[in-house]
This record gives sequence, structure tokens and C-alpha cells, in this order.
Amino acid sequence: MNLFGVMDVSASALKAERVRAEVVAANMANAETTRTADGGPYQRHHVAFEAEGDGSFRQSLVSHMSDGLGSMRRFGGAVTADTSVDGGVAVTGVISDASAPLRRFDPQHPDAGPDGYVSYPDINPLTEMVDLMGAQRSYGANASAIQAEKNMVASSLEILK
Repeated sequence: MNLFGVMDVSASALKAERVRAEVVAANMANAETTRTADGGPYQRHHVAFEAEGDGSFRQSLVSHMSDGLGSMRRFGGAVTADTSVDGGVAVTGVISDASAPLRRFDPQHPDAGPDGYVSYPDINPLTEMVDLMGAQRSYGANASAIQAEKNMVASSLEILK
């Protein structure tokens, strides 16, 4: 991986986590939406991620280990590897949850059926907050990785002066 490859990987993760946070925000905003343009209650959405790159992890590992230890080297008693995996994260899509809506008895509601029940989306605010916290932490970790690489590049340039 080249010097700026880490920034590319972290940048792709930042984009993916931003999409994840937006989807969670949309889920939270529509937690009480009983009627959409499709006619039914809002359906919870999930974000599907996929690794970017040409091959799988296994193909990359085999190519790097093909000559015995490959590009492995000893460093402080531990074995580390110099990998050049494309890495990165891509959002493959936003998937609608197929779970059944929650039904609440509220005969005064304009969307109540003839039996007096209203269909609400099956969205748990606690689950959404956990997803949002996960997206926030991942976003912060990748922002820190970009900042660390910027500091390393700046330090390298200082050494070369």
C-alpha cells in the first residue's frame, strides 16, 4: 500500500459511516410514520457494506505469502506483514427491513383500520442509538487515522529538511 493508500481506505470508511448515520437518522425520524407514499407504515432500513478491491482477503493473503514468508519480517519479536490490499469500504445498498409492523389499538387515529388498530414501523430507538454510536465511533477512529497519517507525513517532511 502506498503512503496515501491509508487515507483512501479511511476516506472510504468515512463515507460509508456517514451513510450509515444518515440511515439511522432517517429511521429515528420516521419511527412514528404510519403512512408513506407506498401506503403502508415506514420500514426500517439497514446499510450493507462490502470490501472494496479486486479480490478477496484469501486471494490477497495467498499472493503475499506465495514465496515462503512472502513480505513478512520480524519486528520486535512479532511477525508483521507488509500488505498492499486495496482495502476500503463500499456501501452496496440500503436494505428495507421486512419485519412486520407493530400494531397498536388507537381507533381515533386517521390511519386506524376497521378493527381500530394502527400499524407502526418496528423501530426500536435503543437499537437505532446503538447503531448511531457505532457509526460515530467508527467515523471518529477513521478521522483519527487520517490525522495520524497527516502527522507522519509532516514529520517525514521535517526530517528531510
